[in-house]
Amino acid sequence: MNVDIDMQSEKWHMHFRPLFVLYDRKETTMTRKPIAFEDFRLRTHYLWHRQWLLLAAGDFKKKDYNVMTVGWGSCGTMWDKPFVMVVVRPTRYTFQFMNQYDSFTLSAFPRKYRKALEITGSTSGRDIDKINAAELTPISASKVTAPAFSEAELSLECKKIYWADFDPSKFLDDSIAGYYPQKDYHRMFFGEILSIKGSNAYTSKM
Repeated sequence: MNVDIDMQSEKWHMHFRPLFVLYDRKETTMTRKPIAFEDFRLRTHYLWHRQWLLLAAGDFKKKDYNVMTVGWGSCGTMWDKPFVMVVVRPTRYTFQFMNQYDSFTLSAFPRKYRKALEITGSTSGRDIDKINAAELTPISASKVTAPAFSEAELSLECKKIYWADFDPSKFLDDSIAGYYPQKDYHRMFFGEILSIKGSNAYTSKM
């Protein structure tokens, strides 16, 4: 199924109907180990554009958090810190959690969890318990309040260090405006990566 790369767009909601029969939950725990940033290996464009990530913000212990699937962002080095950048529209329920809390997590999953990410990208936490609908298992992260996930093959724990709203007057490519028919321009959040845990596929040090 082809979907718009922006998981937050109206096109996504028009083209996808959630499928709630997913996989055998008996086999859910992935083996992850700590990875130093110097040893972190990532197919950046593939990860965002094809594999997708699950963004989580809030406080797991207080049961006050939300998640959403994201397909746009970046990862690298800024101000001498390893960082990721995510973007969230103000219309998304996760937006309030990203503003309220000082940290977030990003999780990547094996291919068999694709339908789970479709559910978390096409439904709202305002309306349903979409983590339960996607049959994912939130767990405590090691350094931030937002949850990690038992099924993830990669978990990034991040502390917010910068945010800014997209300014349409500074779009240099005319096609960009077409992604915002409702003028709901993204807010971008930079997060310093505090912890990386992943499978061997994400490390250059075996």
